[in-house]
Formats: sequence, C-alpha cells, structure tokens
Amino acid sequence: MKSFTYTVQDPVGIHARPAGNLVKELKGFESAITISGNGKSADAKKLMQVLQLGIKQGQEVVLTFEGADEETAAAAAEAYMKEHL
Repeated sequence: MKSFTYTVQDPVGIHARPAGNLVKELKGFESAITISGNGKSADAKKLMQVLQLGIKQGQEVVLTFEGADEETAAAAAEAYMKEHL
C-alpha cells in the first residue's frame, strides 16, 4: 500500500473540471485508489464521490493506492495534483 498527502492549492478547490480529469487519469490503473479529506473517503475513480468530498483550497487530501501498479498510479496522481490542483 502506498499513500501521499497533498494540500489543495486551487482557489476553487477540487471542482468539476480538475476532478473529472483526475478521475480520467486514475481510471487506467488497476489499483484500488481512495481519496480522503474533509472527514470523508471516496473511490478516486468515481467523479461524483470525489466531488461529494467538498474539498476546498488549503485542505489536505490523502490518496491511498493498493494493487499491482500502486507505485505508478501514485506517481501519476501526485504529478497531476501538483500540476492542476
């Protein structure tokens, strides 16, 4: 299992467009990926679940990866978060 914590920098937080792109980025991986924040957890491959977390700017999220390609998935997710969120 691999995980990392990220503080959201986007002024609007995790809103529809970047959340949708994050889900697209992660759907190609076979690992189970969970995103947690705001006292809730969600499947990071499901857009509506990610949006329901209600993550705003300055809040921390924890992404957890478990599966055969967890290292690659974690690296891709971390790069996406740093570049877009």
